[in-house]
Amino acid sequence: MSESDTRIRSTTVLAVRAGGLLVMAGDGQVTVAGTIIKHRARKIRLLAEGAVLAGFAGASADAFTLFGRLEAKLSEFNNNLTRAAVELAKDWRMDKYLRRLEAMLLAGDSKQTYLISGAGDVIEPDDDVIAIGAGGPYALSAARALMKHTDLSARDVAREAMEIASSICIYTNSEFVIEELGKK
Repeated sequence: MSESDTRIRSTTVLAVRAGGLLVMAGDGQVTVAGTIIKHRARKIRLLAEGAVLAGFAGASADAFTLFGRLEAKLSEFNNNLTRAAVELAKDWRMDKYLRRLEAMLLAGDSKQTYLISGAGDVIEPDDDVIAIGAGGPYALSAARALMKHTDLSARDVAREAMEIASSICIYTNSEFVIEELGKK
């Protein structure tokens, strides 16, 4: 087996912002090569004493390292997500150890949502939807259509979009963890 055949895939995280809420949904599937090894992985975390939602796609151990680093940056910069995300991306790109990590993060607070990558990317979406992982394009497309053509709540958009992604992507299941941040 080549290295790419044994790569762990922990995939599909979606963030939707509407009605004063940030909703983040992640599926539970972890796949190694062609085998599903876990059905209920938890890819969404509340960080910074509940002020930030973060989710990962990619290698699980790498993502846990990045969650820890993001939480440390949030603490260092008084829960300023923009500054913490930029500093994490800089470290991730420059540090010899971190550069090897294979994961992506979504992180959001009451105001912003960012995609953070090891290439040094800190991307805020143009609209109120962003997704990562193997099923990310499917979830993103579905969520954008639902946001444009329905009056569903952010939570319902996230759930429906993830259902659509899980029906298409072999690396995405329907064991979702959905977290909310903001006014209810």
